[in-house]
Amino acid sequence: MEFSCKDFKVGKCEGEKLVDGETMPLVLQPPETNKRGMESLLLALKNNKEWFEQMIIKNSAVLLRGFDINNAEDFNDIIETCGWEDIRYVGPAPRTQIYKRVWTANEGPLSEFIYYHHEMVLIKEYPKKVILFCEIPPPEGGETPFVPSFRVTERMLEEFPEVVKEIEEKGLKYSFTARSTQNDTSSMRGRGWEDAFGTSDRQEAEKRAKALGMEIEWLPNNGAKTILVPRRLTQVFEGRKGRRMWFNTVVGMYGKELSSAMMADGTEIPEKVVKRCEEIIEEESIQFKWEKGDVVFLDNLALLHGRRPSLPPRRVLVATCK
Repeated sequence: MEFSCKDFKVGKCEGEKLVDGETMPLVLQPPETNKRGMESLLLALKNNKEWFEQMIIKNSAVLLRGFDINNAEDFNDIIETCGWEDIRYVGPAPRTQIYKRVWTANEGPLSEFIYYHHEMVLIKEYPKKVILFCEIPPPEGGETPFVPSFRVTERMLEEFPEVVKEIEEKGLKYSFTARSTQNDTSSMRGRGWEDAFGTSDRQEAEKRAKALGMEIEWLPNNGAKTILVPRRLTQVFEGRKGRRMWFNTVVGMYGKELSSAMMADGTEIPEKVVKRCEEIIEEESIQFKWEKGDVVFLDNLALLHGRRPSLPPRRVLVATCK
């Protein structure tokens, strides 16, 4: 679908890239200076719902910039106008609900790098869209880099075809440990299992974990270890040119203090393969500097995303949608 919409004009941002003929991110701005307000934006989104969603799928990332979007209430109005169904976050990151469908992004220390990932990639049901709103841009750093996932698959197949084939055939096994029942915001993976599963009852937590495709092993001092097996290395999703997405979190969980990633039969993935994959992901990354009022729509089926270390203050809010 070609770009054509009288209610938006195409802009540019520092850091955008042309990938396989697509501009990432596609920057959309008000068509005129008197159409910056929320009323004009919501009307434009309402009148162009199908087109706007196709732009997200086509370009993988769409950045709204130059509109007067000021707070969580405005951001929520945008999400609800788009009409996508909400999906509850399940994962290790501590988060707080701010307003209706709007949550804080990972509340872990701003000094830490949040590694690239597809949101909720390990869960049976994951969001199709991750939408981020910049309420307070950081003075330095704090970008949200993203990576076209198919490019990682292409390059890993070029360099390690046999290892990729073996992992695809065997599948993946992950484990992750929540040290306690309570959230620990001093860690970017500090979410307690009670918050993660929405219950303090162990039997109910096991039931909910099973529904998400994972098992729980209870640890001393109220900790819990979740085990996920088998999981895919790559996936192909409808409407995305048959691209084979690197839809996993091998690099992010491999050999860490609280997590592990290996082949489903227990075979270790060669460290040199994981290290090279980490380099490829960084080489393929795209990022822009946050500006106040920015809203970026990420196709979660097509992009890995992360967070660069940042100086405070930085406040980026998030919504996840089916």
